[in-house]
Amino acid sequence: MSRFFSEKYRALTPYTPGEQPKEMQYIKLNTNESPFPPSPRAVLAAAEAAKGLNLYSDPTCARLTRAVAEHLGAFEEEVLLTNGSDEILGFAFMAFCDETHPAVFADITYGFYEVFAELNRVPYRKIPLREDFSIRIEDYFDAKGTVFLANPNAPTGIALSPAEIEQILLRNPDNIVVVDEAYVDFGGESCVPLIRKYDNLLVTQTFSKSRSLAGGRLGFGVAFRALISDLNTLKYSTNPYNVNSMTLAAGLGTMEDGDYTAKNCRTVIENREYTTAKLRRMGFVTTDSKANFIFAMHPCLDGGRLYRTLKERGILVRHFDKDPIRQYNRITVGTREQMDALLSALQRILEEEA
Repeated sequence: MSRFFSEKYRALTPYTPGEQPKEMQYIKLNTNESPFPPSPRAVLAAAEAAKGLNLYSDPTCARLTRAVAEHLGAFEEEVLLTNGSDEILGFAFMAFCDETHPAVFADITYGFYEVFAELNRVPYRKIPLREDFSIRIEDYFDAKGTVFLANPNAPTGIALSPAEIEQILLRNPDNIVVVDEAYVDFGGESCVPLIRKYDNLLVTQTFSKSRSLAGGRLGFGVAFRALISDLNTLKYSTNPYNVNSMTLAAGLGTMEDGDYTAKNCRTVIENREYTTAKLRRMGFVTTDSKANFIFAMHPCLDGGRLYRTLKERGILVRHFDKDPIRQYNRITVGTREQMDALLSALQRILEEEA
């Protein structure tokens, strides 16, 4: 780092995104992207919007906000569109965390939460998962801080029910609870209906996973309108034109093609269950994932070594070199052909290790 870098950030450890190597053609099962292209309507809409890139995008994101609100059964004032769901999570750390309101999240969860806490210089508390990697909801009662829950959780894929989330909300009347639903469309249940009952709930979602727009960078938050007003204050104080015109158009095209998204989600769920069953028959241990990935380990294989061996054979998965998940790998669910290629490679590796 340079000698000019601010002292307040010198100890910051940035988030590490999934690798995107270019040296060869990989079967890419490491970053939870959709294996399917965006909706044709989204592609056409984005291409048309490109003709107007000399003009600023709509800072209110009005048309897409209306479409998202209608889809969720919410009012427009309860929805905020952002540059990926990471942006609204970042806003939440800025708006609802400080020295007297620490961040509270699981010790094994989305790695950006800790980075956001460090970046905003707010204290935080990490709560251990159970041995089976599930969340014990009682650990979040009277949290004395702003709660961040990835649901389904990452990288485990384990989901809490809305009833369990509601118990956390009931026992935190004076704390904000942020529910990050990046993977909810693959078998989880959304907590969005609870925003009418609880003014301390913020739900975030993304277009990156189920809606095939990871490269478009589009997310949103849903909450009681006063919370959305708070977040808008930060948006208009940092980047009013936070979502570009092509992404807004692609997002609207996606929302207008809900059948395409639903079909892709069904296929991912089918492929997840198919692959999970095959892995278990091969001796792998997996969590009960409700996301578009599988969290798996084999008692006879070192997790890090397996990740490296698969990479050498042209298949990328995600390995986290930290206890207690060091033996596990997170496997994005791809097409049936991609999953069969993975299964064949794993079978060969097991035979070689025998």
